[in-house]
Amino acid sequence: MPKPYPKEFRDDVVRVARNREPGQHLRQIAADFGISESCLTNWLRNADVEDGTKPGTTNEESRENRELRKRIRLLEQENEVLRRAAAYLSQESSGKMMYPLVRELAAGGIPVAVTCRVLGIARQPYYRWLADPVTDAELEEAYRANALFDAHREDPEFGYRFLADEARDAGESMSDRTAWRICSTNRWWSVFGKKRGSKKGRSGPPVHDDLVGRVFTADAPNTLWLTDITEHRTEEGKLYLCAVKDVYSNRIVGYSISDRMKSRLAVTALESAVARRDSVAGCVVHSDRGSQFRSRKFVRALARHDLVGSMGRVGAAGDNAAMESFFALLQKNVLDRQRWATREQLRIAIVTWIERTYHRRRRQLRLGRLTPVEFETIMTTPATQAA
Repeated sequence: MPKPYPKEFRDDVVRVARNREPGQHLRQIAADFGISESCLTNWLRNADVEDGTKPGTTNEESRENRELRKRIRLLEQENEVLRRAAAYLSQESSGKMMYPLVRELAAGGIPVAVTCRVLGIARQPYYRWLADPVTDAELEEAYRANALFDAHREDPEFGYRFLADEARDAGESMSDRTAWRICSTNRWWSVFGKKRGSKKGRSGPPVHDDLVGRVFTADAPNTLWLTDITEHRTEEGKLYLCAVKDVYSNRIVGYSISDRMKSRLAVTALESAVARRDSVAGCVVHSDRGSQFRSRKFVRALARHDLVGSMGRVGAAGDNAAMESFFALLQKNVLDRQRWATREQLRIAIVTWIERTYHRRRRQLRLGRLTPVEFETIMTTPATQAA
């Protein structure tokens, strides 16, 4: 079964189809984006349902139904926790540990997170209890941690000294030093306790080594990808583009466009590339040292798909020169051609130029005067047949 196209790609194709020039057929638009006409027709029909111009169940309604079913299942689990907890406490003294009940409910299919939330206890001490036998000192530590956790949840701005006072009022005596140790271990910090970093500082340390060394060549698809972010101003504000380029064919295998330059922009572009390609495990993804590519979300996305990260140096544009050359073409052929009134107008222009012109009409000398799509089709078909 083929992989589904990314949602952002589908939305962009629908935008281009809806804003097509008079006399331009859907067949030509579908060919420009490498999809079938029937596929494009289905996307347009689904978009009409989402917009309310045609009857049908929208994605939002389907999502709400799933959320309602999920909520009902969660309420049933919470009711079961309360029922079992009442029966558990009726047989034993109120001071008995609740951790065995958490373990029993987890064995019955109720998540530990749900049980701990309903009973008002922290999960970290429970997991420590589950891994090793509980000593008297550890039991006392767990009660102290629960008291500190409750105080921190009620007043997140409190530091450890105030949390210790609240815990002592709740009946769990401890020194300020003990409270600091427990809070530090569980990373329960005051929301005002940490100084914010300055945006004027230098770029942070790289999370990956430079595995490319300015050698922008690849012997096969999905061996080396380059990624970067560019921006352009419209009358509505800036629009940001994060693109992922396969060095083998110079094809843009994934991209994401947004009005905010957050780590989600880079993660979405990477997920789009993975969704549109096969056998990406082991591919090197090279970027600059921007905060979006050093973020934990992006690093986790690389690990999730078995990709290998690589980073250039600070202020060294040549370390990602092949990606910069693509953005230079985009700047000259699209961004600087006119003044853009809206982000939507610029977005359609960028997507159309990438999919129609750059991929399927612009011939490149390095590819033997073939387009990226032609090069991949010609070079990968013999290898597939030989396999």
